[in-house]
Amino acid sequence: MTVKFSKDHEWINAADANAAVVGITVHAQDALGDVVFVDLPEVGKTFAQGEVAGVVESVKAAADVYMPVTGEIVEVNEALRADPSLANSDPLNAGWFFKVKLADAAQLNDLMDETAYSAFAASA
Repeated sequence: MTVKFSKDHEWINAADANAAVVGITVHAQDALGDVVFVDLPEVGKTFAQGEVAGVVESVKAAADVYMPVTGEIVEVNEALRADPSLANSDPLNAGWFFKVKLADAAQLNDLMDETAYSAFAASA
């Protein structure tokens, strides 16, 4: 499974069948600037696709983090909570936000691949 992207500038990596990893894209962190705070969802809480699951705040603005798929939060990135700048320095790895147990893996088909997202982000 490759990484997929939402129109709300989240990425999701569903390589692990038990829990997909979610974070914000390089484009999103570039637009936000220096991230200073993240509000992560509660473990055990279930969100529908498109629902607000968290908040990221930067020196410039605050932005919602949307759930790219329906599912239950199974883990949050405590390292990101302690050091929000990881969302800037390593948004696709150490700066992940949370892990989600997918309710419907078919929803991944609604998301963009890297090529489509790059074109989408360039026009945003």
